[in-house]
Amino acid sequence: MTSRQPLEIILQVETLYAQRGAAPYEGGESVSQLAHGLQAAACAARAGAAPGLVAAALLHDIGHLIDPKGERAALEGYDARHEDGGADHLAPWFGDAVTVPIRLHVAAKRYLCATKAGYFERLSPASVRSLGLQGGPMSNDEVAAFEAGPFWKDAVRLRVWDEEAKVVGLEVPAFAHYRDLLTALVRV
Repeated sequence: MTSRQPLEIILQVETLYAQRGAAPYEGGESVSQLAHGLQAAACAARAGAAPGLVAAALLHDIGHLIDPKGERAALEGYDARHEDGGADHLAPWFGDAVTVPIRLHVAAKRYLCATKAGYFERLSPASVRSLGLQGGPMSNDEVAAFEAGPFWKDAVRLRVWDEEAKVVGLEVPAFAHYRDLLTALVRV
């Protein structure tokens, strides 16, 4: 293994975002997948999040980019579980601090809808549509199980940034801004 291998991995991920992330969300969001990830990462960085959580915010929807259906699954009436696909795709290179919040960010939406008054009303129409396919708000038993797991608080923070990261034209750092942070997190 060469010392360039982590950077090569990051450049591969960056290329995926450049090639597939610039297109608008087909599910009705107002920003592209790339803009959404960059805005979520900027929210995380502004909040002083740990590097792994900043990376998770940036990459949380990568599952949409690696799935040929992308977010069209929700329009076709099924949940493609992009959170699992994305976490699984990244797991060979990144540890739990990155992949677990990604895996849990949909569950965190269900959690917040069940536990935080007014959260459901803040969801975009596309998030409301996908929530129904993802199981709706959690039951009391699901809430307890979610809170008993690792990284659940990070997943909730990520989810809040996910909803905030949908501002058309917002200027935030480019993907290249996060190269060093991501490279430092790669496990080889």
